[in-house]
Amino acid sequence: MEPTREEKQRYGADVQVLERDVDRTVYSFAGTGENVILTAYPVFPGIELVYHDIHASAMPARPCPDSMVAEIRHCREGRAEYTRGENSYFLAPGDLALLRRDGGWGETVFPTGHYHGVTVTLDQVCAPACLSCILQDVDVNIPELIEKLCGRSAWFSARSSARIEHVFSELYQVPDAVRKGYFKVKVLELLLFLSTLPAPEEQQSYSRSQVRLAGQVSDYLLHNTDGRLTVPELARRFGVSASLLNLSFRGVYGMSPAAWIRAQKMHAAAELLRSTDRTVLDIAGQFGYDNASKFAKAFRDIIGVSPNSYRAGIDRDSCAPDKAGE
Repeated sequence: MEPTREEKQRYGADVQVLERDVDRTVYSFAGTGENVILTAYPVFPGIELVYHDIHASAMPARPCPDSMVAEIRHCREGRAEYTRGENSYFLAPGDLALLRRDGGWGETVFPTGHYHGVTVTLDQVCAPACLSCILQDVDVNIPELIEKLCGRSAWFSARSSARIEHVFSELYQVPDAVRKGYFKVKVLELLLFLSTLPAPEEQQSYSRSQVRLAGQVSDYLLHNTDGRLTVPELARRFGVSASLLNLSFRGVYGMSPAAWIRAQKMHAAAELLRSTDRTVLDIAGQFGYDNASKFAKAFRDIIGVSPNSYRAGIDRDSCAPDKAGE
């Protein structure tokens, strides 16, 4: 299916339409196959809810010079890096971010190689000016809310909390029969929730040099997977202090170097389970496990299910609600 001109303007010239029906559209991008899937649901005029299911290292920056468009993003799994000028901001599991898409953002990077989450896109030109006309007492002015939280930086984030989990958790499991109405209620709830947050203090970011250092360490670890390298050993290798290396690596990847390399092995094993018919024991051996039960435990600790369950599709590798509502 050919994307419309509006879709190309919103997502870029390389957007592809995989599925389309009256309630949703599923997008991919040229050259990414099924590694980048966006499932979009219109909610109100100018307000769209989009599920991101990504197994890739990055997504190109989307064309959007109009600062009247903003996005509320929630990370369910994985990690995302957003770069603006000399600063990089990170979204970790459970975190929420609000960013104003004014053309100043670079490509979105996924340091762990995968990402699942939901985004609410707000086009202030088309979105309803009077939300209380939709639901009484929802007295939220979208432009004022964005200005209050983003200010000049164009970025606001709130770290994982029980309140954020409460707002977003139900969006990932919505029965098909009530989906359209439910999305409207949840978007209004989300905007009300954001309106209660105080104006932010300075947002934590990482410099390009810190991001570069973390990337150099990760590349080195990927080429030396057999060794058990400690942070002090890595710091000597790269000529920096152990505290700087640890701070930079955890800032970018959200975990220690040792935990990161374990996670990378299990995500690589998951890719083989998805894309090949090799046996679980054969895949386990490739990653240094000669015991299927030990491999299964390591896999479950990272992926959340056993290798056999993952391959059988018991846990769908998508955060979008199932179309049939199962």
